[in-house]
Parts: sequence; structure tokens; C-alpha cells
Amino acid sequence: MIKFILCSNIIVDNNYSNTEIKIKDAAKSIFLKKGYSATTTRDIARESDINLAMLNYYFRSKRRLFEIIMFETLYEFLSKMVEVYNDDKTSLEQKLKLCSEKYIDMIIAEPLLPTFVLNELKNNPTSFLKMPTTKMIMKSNFVAQYQEGVKKGIYKKVNPIHFVTNVLSVIVFPFMCSPIIMKIENLSKKDFNIMMTERKKLIPAWIIQMIKK
Repeated sequence: MIKFILCSNIIVDNNYSNTEIKIKDAAKSIFLKKGYSATTTRDIARESDINLAMLNYYFRSKRRLFEIIMFETLYEFLSKMVEVYNDDKTSLEQKLKLCSEKYIDMIIAEPLLPTFVLNELKNNPTSFLKMPTTKMIMKSNFVAQYQEGVKKGIYKKVNPIHFVTNVLSVIVFPFMCSPIIMKIENLSKKDFNIMMTERKKLIPAWIIQMIKK
């Protein structure tokens, strides 16, 4: 049985049965749409086409199921991003390009995820802060390369958290405001995604212009 540890008290088994996968897929869809608090075990059981007893048999509680799904989703993505941030063979500019591409591709595939994460961070921040990768960005080669560039006089000196925040903001914010952007420009979902895909090349250039002296 293959397992991996997501945090000090969450151990996720990825050797799932078809029924467990079915439950997880249904629960993930509902959690993303409605959030944790508004989702009931009855909703999940109905979407999974099983009874409540079977749901409880496999996952014991809504909280347990929620933690497994969200930690799996975020851990998988954050782990991939940490690989980008810590790659010692790529420059800061290359990391910005890869970062933009991976974040945008992920959000296009899971468009409800950013809003969901922000809501859950507001309501229950400790669950997400337990994830081992959340503090690794600030200790990564990505930030170290920026700080080295500051020492060499290439980049402006600001607190690295501003640098990281700006990178994440220009990537995520348009998705958070997608209903407004689509309304203003009369864009279809397809058109909006094309626009976001175009930003993969634009964002790295903007960030470099922001930090260069």
C-alpha cells in the first residue's frame, strides 16, 4: 500500500478503490463549488450515487474527506512548483516563465480553485499553513536568485515577500475577477482562457521590468 505524508497529522493513501475514487471526485466537485461549510455528506453521497453509510465507511467524516482531497490537490501542485523554484539550472527569468505557465495551466484546469482556497484560508488558515511546502517558496532558489540580483545591483531592493506577492498576484488576480473581466469585454469562457494563456509570456516580462533598476 503506497502512502505519503502531507502534514504532521494527515496521511493519504493513494491506493484507492474505484468507489473511493468516485467519492473523492464527487466531493471535490462539490467542495469547489460550494465550499466546505455549505457542503453536506448527503450532497456527496447523492453525487457519488452511494448511501451515507458507505461514505462514512470509506472516509469516516466530511472533514477527513475534505482534508484528503484538498491536501492531495494542493500538495501535488505545490510540490511541482517547489521543483521549479529550486531548480539550480534555470535563471530567475526562466523560473518566472515556468511559474506563469504552470500556475495558469493549473487554474484553467481548476478554475474554481483560487476562490475556494482564498475562502478556506480565511475560514480555516491553520489547515493550509500545516502544509510543508507553504514556507519553502521564501527559502527557495527563486527568492535567493532575486536577492543575489539585488546584491549585484541588477534588481531593486524590496522585501522578498513583495516580490513573491507580486508574482502570484498578477497570475491569480485575473482569474479571481474573471466574471467582471468577461462582462466588461463580453468574453466567452474560451476567449477568457485564450487571454490568460497569452499572459504566460507577458507576466515574466512585466515582473522583470518591475524589479529591474
